[in-house]
Amino acid sequence: MNLYLFNDNDNASIFGIGTYIKELIHALEDTTITIHIVHLNSVRPKFEIEKTGKVENWYIPEVRYDPPHSMMHSIQLIEEYNRNVIYLLRIHIKNTKDLIFHFNYALSYTIAKELKLVFDCKTVFSLHYTKWHLELHGNLDKLHKIKTKTEKQRSSFEQIIFFTNEYESAFFQEVDRVIAISQHMQFILNSEYQLDTKKISLIANGLEDIYAESQTNREILRRKWRISEKEFLILFAGRLESVKGLSFLLEAFRKVLEKESDCRLIIAGNGKYDLYLKENIDICTKVTFTGFLKKNKLYELYQIADIGVVPSLYEPFGYVAVEMMMHGLPIIATATSGLNEVVDEASGLKLPVNEYPDRVEIDTDLLADKIVYLLRHPQKAKQMGQNARQRYLIHYSSDVFRENMLSFYKILLNK
Repeated sequence: MNLYLFNDNDNASIFGIGTYIKELIHALEDTTITIHIVHLNSVRPKFEIEKTGKVENWYIPEVRYDPPHSMMHSIQLIEEYNRNVIYLLRIHIKNTKDLIFHFNYALSYTIAKELKLVFDCKTVFSLHYTKWHLELHGNLDKLHKIKTKTEKQRSSFEQIIFFTNEYESAFFQEVDRVIAISQHMQFILNSEYQLDTKKISLIANGLEDIYAESQTNREILRRKWRISEKEFLILFAGRLESVKGLSFLLEAFRKVLEKESDCRLIIAGNGKYDLYLKENIDICTKVTFTGFLKKNKLYELYQIADIGVVPSLYEPFGYVAVEMMMHGLPIIATATSGLNEVVDEASGLKLPVNEYPDRVEIDTDLLADKIVYLLRHPQKAKQMGQNARQRYLIHYSSDVFRENMLSFYKILLNK
C-alpha cells in the first residue's frame, strides 16, 4: 500500500495535527505500508523529496501572493496552489498500486477532486477541526444564525465563516471516507453536513506510551523545576488562545488561592501572552508561564503536577487530556464536544460549558471548587489518576490506534 499523508506549514502542524501525523507514522512503522508525507506550503525554496528512515518527505514550497482582497479571492489562491500540487504529484508518483491519499486539512477540495481524475486511488480525510468550531468556540446557534443571513447582512468575519463552511462541506462530500476522531465530530458530520453515515469512520486518536521510560524521581524533578515538595502544582498545557478557556482558569485560580494559598499554576504553551499577563497581575507570583515546551520537558511537568486542568470551551478530541491520562494525572475538564468523551467521571471531575447566543462561558466558582476538592482529597485524586491511566491503555494507546487504522485502510481498499 502506498500512503500519502498531507501536512501543512501552519500552527496546527505543530500542535494537534502534527501530533496526529507523528503518531500515525509511528503506529504504521512496522507494517508493509510505504509512507510519504506531502508538506504543503513548505518554507523550502524549491520542490524536494527526502527520505528519513522508511518515510519519504515531499516538500512543496509555498507561493507568496499579494494579500487577498476577499474571501472568494483567498479561496481562488488556495485552489491555484492546489492545482500546482496536483501537477507535481502527477509527475513524481510512479508506484500507483493500492494508492491512498490521506488529508488532514479541510481546504484541500481541489486536490481531492483532481486526484480522483488522475489516479486510481482512494481519498481519506481526518476531521480534526473546522473553521467555525475554532472561531465560534463550537457554538452551533451562532453558526446557524450566520447561515440564515443574506450576504449583505453578514459582517466580513461572518462571510469568512460562511464561505469556509461551504468549502469544507464540498470537501467532505468529495473524499471517499471521513475519519471522525470523536463521536461529537461524527454527529457534526452527519447532522450539520448531511454526510452519509456510511462515509464516516469513528477512530479515536492514539498516543505512544512513554510512561515507563519517562519516569524520574518526583523529588528530583521538583528540585529541577524549583518547585517545593509542599506546593500544590496545577498544570495547564496548550495554546494561549480564548478557545482553550485560560481566562476562566486564571479567574478560578484566583479564587483557589483564597482557600489554598500554597499553590502554583503552571501554564505550558505559547500564544497571546500579553492578554493573560494583564489578567493575572495580582497573582503573577503564583502563576508560571513556560512558553512552548518540547515533549520531554512537558512530560516532566506531568510527572510533578498534582492536578491537570483542561478548561477548553471547545475541543474536538483532546490530546492534552490523553497525555495527562497516560501519566496517571487526575484531571478537571470541561464536558464539551470530544473532550467530554475522552475524560470520563472515573478519570476526573467535569464541569459544563455554558452557551449563550453571543458567548460561551465556564462557571469559575465551580471550577475553583473542583480544584480545591482534589487538593484536599489526595487519595481520591490518586485513584482518579490510576483510573485515567487505565482508560488511556484501553482506548487511546498507540497499539489500539494501529489496529484501528490498519483495519480502516484494508476495508478502504476492499481487502
